[in-house]
Amino acid sequence: MSAHPRLSLNQATVKYAPLLDALAVTRQAGIGAIGLWREPVAEVGLEKACALVADSGLRVSSLCRGGFFTAPPGPARTAALDENRRAIEETAALAAAGAPGSAPVLVLVAGGLPDGDRDLTGARERARDAIGALVDDATAAGVVLAVEPMHPVFAADRGVVSTLGQALDVAEQFPAEAVGVVVDTYHVWWDPELPAQVARAGRGGRIASYQVADWVTPLAADVLVSRGLPGDGHVDLAGTSALVEAAGYRGDVEVEVFSQELWDADPAVVAARTAAAFAAAAGVRG
Repeated sequence: MSAHPRLSLNQATVKYAPLLDALAVTRQAGIGAIGLWREPVAEVGLEKACALVADSGLRVSSLCRGGFFTAPPGPARTAALDENRRAIEETAALAAAGAPGSAPVLVLVAGGLPDGDRDLTGARERARDAIGALVDDATAAGVVLAVEPMHPVFAADRGVVSTLGQALDVAEQFPAEAVGVVVDTYHVWWDPELPAQVARAGRGGRIASYQVADWVTPLAADVLVSRGLPGDGHVDLAGTSALVEAAGYRGDVEVEVFSQELWDADPAVVAARTAAAFAAAAGVRG
């Protein structure tokens, strides 16, 4: 069995599978790369996780996630920065353990508004400042910090950076080899400025990761899990993939689907479904 050569299975799509199982079902589905999450890595420890990744023969397309650093100066912010420095080290180690073509990309989600805070602009500025505080660490480790804009529905509690343009406004203040952006179709498909902003990201060499998932309605009670496999929803995936390709991105493409239906299913079945859906609907060239 062989899947699209640029497909990566983001571990969130098989959320309940331990790391060893996630690696196994990815490989069994003929998928050549995996996007890892810190929590399952922590369950086995970084050293063992690196050994498992090396044994799998898979590329590592990213590590999710860092960020959540919108707190004002104080102990919480200091702790968040320290945690992100650990995430940078993990990203470098896991990418080094992966097969050739692995990408040392740490996905950053800015975080939402601190309790009682209504200043979105201020929170975005604190996120920018936090990235600035981490740039030297990322550069020393050879890691790219990838700012992921999140759909505006999550601005209050998860991601105050809501558009690709806002993510680029942050990233462009730092060297492109240290700070890039994530284009995630689930979060940015609605944006009328998307074509221009993807082109802008391409001109600056800022696209560090491309993730695909569909927007499915009716929305679930938790909008975060209102995602589907490619072709299941409303997103013009082929059109977005064409934009990203035209912008020069040639890396792995992650399918990252938060879906209770998929989480409750057999991970091997989900991996196979992912490979089939990607080939049919993602519009990604080989």
